[in-house]
Amino acid sequence: MPAWLIFTSLGFYPVAPRSNEYVIGRPFVNEATLHLPGGQRFRIVAESLNERNCYDGRVTLNGAPLTRSYIRHEEILAGGELRFVMSSQPDKNWAAAPGARPFSMTPYR
Repeated sequence: MPAWLIFTSLGFYPVAPRSNEYVIGRPFVNEATLHLPGGQRFRIVAESLNERNCYDGRVTLNGAPLTRSYIRHEEILAGGELRFVMSSQPDKNWAAAPGARPFSMTPYR
């Protein structure tokens, strides 16, 4: 459980063992940096995070819009930045397509 809490506070967490995918959630910290092997760093930033802005308004990975609701382990290990721009309203269209969803053993309906 402690590992899940740390991941969740960063705004992503592993969803299925061996899938190498982390589901995007909502961060609970304004900023954090993971210091990775080989000197790489993976930075997580949550702009405008407060009680009112508790939804992901926009998510970018290394400056490019992230249109899927997960990131891959390799993307984290490569270093870079995962940026959340928080909003007071959820974007119900973000990552809604079946191809934008993380791995699941349950078929999508």
